[in-house]
Amino acid sequence: MLPCVCWLQLILILLSSVLWTRGENCPVTCLCPDPHTVDCSGRGLTRLPDEIPLDVRRLLLADNWIPRIPSDFLVLYSDLVYLDLRNNSLSHIEPGTLSTSSRLVFLDLGSNNLTEIPKGTFGESRSLIKLRLGNNPYLSMVNEDAFLGLTSLRELELERNALSTLKVGALSQLPSLRVVRLEGNPWLCNCNFANLFTWLMENSHKLPNGVEGMECSLPMDGRRVSLAQLSKDSFRECQATLTLTDLLIIIFSGISVSVVAIMTSFFLASTVHCFQ
Repeated sequence: MLPCVCWLQLILILLSSVLWTRGENCPVTCLCPDPHTVDCSGRGLTRLPDEIPLDVRRLLLADNWIPRIPSDFLVLYSDLVYLDLRNNSLSHIEPGTLSTSSRLVFLDLGSNNLTEIPKGTFGESRSLIKLRLGNNPYLSMVNEDAFLGLTSLRELELERNALSTLKVGALSQLPSLRVVRLEGNPWLCNCNFANLFTWLMENSHKLPNGVEGMECSLPMDGRRVSLAQLSKDSFRECQATLTLTDLLIIIFSGISVSVVAIMTSFFLASTVHCFQ
């Protein structure tokens, strides 16, 4: 009789372990190794899975074919701290999609088809510490205020994208930034790159491989050179280059001075005529 009881206990233990692995509310095609983790990596998904537990904290969706994230997706998942969407088919992130997740600490959007990072994408993610945006071959534009509000961000990855230029404001607005990866982009060493070059030289300790790991194309012949071979003097001509705004100010100032001079001359001539 005792052997039967032992076998029954063993079966119950195995069933319990299976239910623990699957999870009572675990999506059908996913695994749930613990009550707060949902692992749907490499499942060939073309959309986000249904019936994700509301108390999920780690959501793994890497290596699928997911093309978009609904703008209200994170509204219900307020406990989510780790989101891995690496190697999917995301072409854009709607502004505000991630701003509702104030507890998000880790976000991986690398190896997707993103083309730009607009303003407001990460609006309220003030707990975000690590953000991966590398290996997006079509990512050519990052708004200057794309990362505004990410006051806790320490690591930012933007390597191997299609960036030829980047506004310094996008980086200088990150007070906690410790590591930034920018290598592997087709940087163009023109006057638009001058301010970024100065920032990189002053913050080279934040680059994993220093400026030696970055290259840019010279505007004259397209030849690629290491940033380590350049200096601030390489962009000396840019300091004398007038922008359209500068030219308009000069023209307006010249016209104003001319008008004032004409009015002054007319006033003096009138005064002299009256005395005569």
